[in-house]
Amino acid sequence: MSAREQWGSRHGFLLATIGAAVGLGNIWRFSYVAGENGGAVFLFIYLACILLIGLPLVIAELSLGRRAQGDAVAAFELADNGGPWRHLGWVGVIGSVIILSYYAVIAGWALKYFTGAATGTLWTAAATGYGAYFKTFIADRGEPIGWQAAMLAAAMFTVAGGVRSGIERVNRALMPMLVAIIIALAAYAISLPNSGAGLSFLFAPDWSVLAKPTVYIAALGQAFFSLGIGMAVFVTYGSYMPRTFSLPTSAAAIAFGDSLFAIIAGIAIFPAVFSFGVDPTAGPELAFITLPQVFLSMPGGKMFGFVFFLLLSAAAFTSMVALLEVPVSVIAHRLKLRRWSASAIVGAVVFAAGVPSAMSFGVLSHIQIGRHGILDGIDAGVSNLLLPICGVLVALFVGWRLKQAVSLHEADLAGSRLGLVWLWLLRIIVPVAILAILLQSASTL
Repeated sequence: MSAREQWGSRHGFLLATIGAAVGLGNIWRFSYVAGENGGAVFLFIYLACILLIGLPLVIAELSLGRRAQGDAVAAFELADNGGPWRHLGWVGVIGSVIILSYYAVIAGWALKYFTGAATGTLWTAAATGYGAYFKTFIADRGEPIGWQAAMLAAAMFTVAGGVRSGIERVNRALMPMLVAIIIALAAYAISLPNSGAGLSFLFAPDWSVLAKPTVYIAALGQAFFSLGIGMAVFVTYGSYMPRTFSLPTSAAAIAFGDSLFAIIAGIAIFPAVFSFGVDPTAGPELAFITLPQVFLSMPGGKMFGFVFFLLLSAAAFTSMVALLEVPVSVIAHRLKLRRWSASAIVGAVVFAAGVPSAMSFGVLSHIQIGRHGILDGIDAGVSNLLLPICGVLVALFVGWRLKQAVSLHEADLAGSRLGLVWLWLLRIIVPVAILAILLQSASTL
């Protein structure tokens, strides 16, 4: 068997893994979920979830992947050696396919808006109102599917190029650009009149919000969705990780970079929202209905809007690449296929699975999943149920099923007090916290 491809450098690895985490979850989803859940208190709980739940799980997933030097399924098969836990890898792979199926649809919306901002057609739509513009677009029979296909095709092309020549090279180019853009947008937003109200919303807590159980559910779901835990992404990316890379340091850099990006995105969005008297609880429509109207009212707003939707599209793309790599790695290994063939097969399956989500606001709008339409129902089920359950299983597997010495060695934490803290977080705190929030979530359904 040929040696498994590895990352070209630690810098490239970190850019790729942070790029996998940074996506729609940090910009589009974080902004509206924070807005709906009280701003500052939500941010506080979200960061606590990242530190106490997210970071330990990132270390666990990376260690499993690096130990196996194989795909996500092989990682659990090797670690469990024929036991029932060996199937856990498939749960993550299937989860990544489900997420990518509707994620590509939303990414297509971002690309549509970026193209419109670049050509000017987005700004001429103000005459009819952005609510009508957005709803007409997503209800169209074919257009959302076309934009979904465009984003998916770009991700397939990148993944087919391999780890170094495709994934690492693209992230080396895009991630520095994304960082520069989000910092520039935040700096401009702070300069707007009444921007202080937006900063207060994001950083000055209203502690009464702590009494609302839904805030904890939303924060946990956002932490999982934003970081990409439970999707087998870090297991897969960890499998390309050389032993020379410090695993705890790398995991901390990923969690810190992802969280910082989300906070800076909030600084870029909420001051602008408050500056122009817009409701921060506008929900998922914040990026596609509320913000374009805000951009038109701002000095230099068209350029701001162009850059914002470039950021949104590029961030979505880097996460799509990571999600697609998970099943492609498995299929290429299991069926002995070239990357191009595996990418084409997985891409076709993901595209077909995502068509109902693309049409869920139009001809399929009558179909409901619980109280939601198709896309929103899948998103709620994945973020608030599937990913947390996967997180519990990974925590229990690494914390209890593997021998303690193996877990600590593979995580580069042997002989360290921090290693024992990490292990007991996985054994007790992570599963108990997630299950408590899941039970609370079920009671509110």
